[in-house]
Amino acid sequence: MPQWLCNQLMRAFLKRDRRQIRLLNDCWYFYRTRTQPENGSPGRV
Repeated sequence: MPQWLCNQLMRAFLKRDRRQIRLLNDCWYFYRTRTQPENGSPGRV
C-alpha cells in the first residue's frame, strides 16, 4: 500500500470519518485491481 494512502487512512481512522474511510478503501481496491500482474494472482505493491 502506498505511504500516502496509509497516512490518509490513519488520519481518517483517528478522526472516525467513516465517509473518508469508505472512499479510501474503494480507492485501494481500485488501485489493486489496476496494478495486479497479468497472471491474475494478487501481487505485493
